[in-house]
Amino acid sequence: MSTDGPGPAPTDEPSGVDLARVALRAAREAARARGDAAQQRKQARRGGLRSGARADGRDPMALGSAINRLITERGWETPAAVGGVMGRWPEIVGGDLAKHCVPQRYDEDERVLVVQCDSTAWATQLRHLAPALVARLNEDLGHGTVRLIKVLNPGGPPRRYGPLRAPGSTGPGDTYG
Repeated sequence: MSTDGPGPAPTDEPSGVDLARVALRAAREAARARGDAAQQRKQARRGGLRSGARADGRDPMALGSAINRLITERGWETPAAVGGVMGRWPEIVGGDLAKHCVPQRYDEDERVLVVQCDSTAWATQLRHLAPALVARLNEDLGHGTVRLIKVLNPGGPPRRYGPLRAPGSTGPGDTYG
């Protein structure tokens, strides 16, 4: 009997080499999973993840960037801008006016800048310049940041009435009773 046909029929079962490859791949994946889990446990014991070669959110940042980020996160943009104006006051109002009129505080709720002057003449001068100064400040800080400039007259020591005072006296109320 002659066999003209092709040889034995091929089987669909994997050969020894294929079985070895499948087993090696499964062993590598299992080892990788065990290694990843061990690495995570190790990092947790050390106090968290470590920074690597690439930049991420845990890397240190410049001081200026950190301060700007803090100001933005806390919503301190307007008070910080007004504080910058107080630092640049001589540039904004001019040297002569800055020598005699000093910004004291800014009320964020009322949007009022309070300025103290050292004489009534300079206080009057600042009151006349206030509308132009408000426009200039709003140009620098953003529209509506400063609504009004409140000018305070010069402060002095408390007025003492009468030419003579008794040492240690608290005024006319201490003699009655």
